[in-house]
Amino acid sequence: MDGYPTIQEILDDFIQYIENNSPVSASELPNIDLYMDQVTTFMDKYLEHSKRYPEDKILTKTMINNYAKNHLLPPPEKKKYSKDHMLLLLFIYYFKNILSINDIQKLLTPMTEQYFKNENGRDMTWLYSHIMDREPEQSKRVVEDIRRLFEDAQKIFTDCPEDEQGYLQLLSVISLLSYDVYMKKQLIEKLIDASDFLNNESDPKKKK
Repeated sequence: MDGYPTIQEILDDFIQYIENNSPVSASELPNIDLYMDQVTTFMDKYLEHSKRYPEDKILTKTMINNYAKNHLLPPPEKKKYSKDHMLLLLFIYYFKNILSINDIQKLLTPMTEQYFKNENGRDMTWLYSHIMDREPEQSKRVVEDIRRLFEDAQKIFTDCPEDEQGYLQLLSVISLLSYDVYMKKQLIEKLIDASDFLNNESDPKKKK
């Protein structure tokens, strides 16, 4: 349709988006404790690129309070949130569109018990940085997978009338992408359900 980008243009723009936007690094976080309004302002600034619509909210006071209520986030100290709080909020942000609150709680509980406010060097900054330092390699794999998927989708309905191919190609791309996300989500859930650590069976802190 006139005025709308083509599927190929959307693909090219999204690949550029991946290449230009990395996860927030631990070094970008302030080393001072922040009040709630400062936390939401920081997240809005550094994660603005991930909004679907300009009016979307990255993080609100209600969200933060709900995370604390559901034991995803330790309570603030004197109404201030530390760098460790901020790192946990980033993990929650990246998980929340894929996992249920219950699964996020199971996944983050061992993290908060062992690494939150840990002073022996193996703290939240150490943990977050070790994971996110692998982001450039993972982004390359994602780009390669997306390119292959788009190429495969373009081959599915080549024998159909030309006036139908635009919609059918779009449907193919979205269906294949959705199936990819669906299968990976299932794997994540199976890993969570089958993990002794997340079910408190092998957590060293639970052993006497």
